[in-house]
Amino acid sequence: MSFNYNFVKNRNLYFIISALLTVVGLVFLLTIGLKLGIDFEAGSRVNIQANETLTNEKVQAEFESLGFEDATVVLAGNNDQANVSFKGVLSKEEIAKLNTHFQDKYGETPSVSTVTPTVGIELAQNALLAVLIASIGIIIYVAFRFEWSMAVAAIIALFHDAFMIIAIFSILRIEVDLPFIAAVLTIVGYSINDTIVTFDRIRENMKLEKVNNKDKLAEIVNRSIRETLGRSINTVLTVVFAALALLIFGADSIRNFSIALLIGLAFGAYSSIFIAAQAWYVFKARQLKNKKARPVEAEPEI
Repeated sequence: MSFNYNFVKNRNLYFIISALLTVVGLVFLLTIGLKLGIDFEAGSRVNIQANETLTNEKVQAEFESLGFEDATVVLAGNNDQANVSFKGVLSKEEIAKLNTHFQDKYGETPSVSTVTPTVGIELAQNALLAVLIASIGIIIYVAFRFEWSMAVAAIIALFHDAFMIIAIFSILRIEVDLPFIAAVLTIVGYSINDTIVTFDRIRENMKLEKVNNKDKLAEIVNRSIRETLGRSINTVLTVVFAALALLIFGADSIRNFSIALLIGLAFGAYSSIFIAAQAWYVFKARQLKNKKARPVEAEPEI
């Protein structure tokens, strides 16, 4: 895009794109839902330590020979460890059978952990509570540091980013686990950081001149976005490189975390430029109209 690209003029296009993506995400979430891992559903996890190199096929065959057909295998370490998860809680007899088999096979007794339905529900509730508390804290901070309209615009962008990560995980049928929640909270931080940088520049530019019409307001928003665009892109790209390294070279156990980070970073950069700033412009333009063209200045810095 050119340096003089008019962000504000095309705001309705950005809103429509995000609205369509939201509708598609809602359809998938309401019809097929999320693919929940055993962190949020009743399940069991078996950690195996071997004295030889393991493969997914080899471990899968071992469990199938014991009558466990629905095992999900993730290798760790130098491929001498395997984390195997099951939907449903293993009985004492099944755990004893696993311990005996792998003790004889590899000379190490596997560790078995279980998540009951009650614990799964509690973890899901705590994860949702964590996101809500973070969001409320952000609203209070932005409203106090800037103004209420910027707080509302920031939280719209924040929920936009979080929802898009969840929706894409639903569409692609990627498993949702506790590291996924950590990724969402991480993205909340990066998203609000970019948004605050843009809002801070808008406030600084509004201090320099009186604004008594929408055209002047749009000019300030466009100028502020252009002045912070390079910084926003560079910041996101830096983190993207780190997330890509985790995805390519990291263990399978953090693969979903890395994917969630990449999705969130892309939408976070998009929302700070095309959603948050544009939403604030809409709110401020209405305020300007209600004041019947009386000059509107940025609220004083606290």
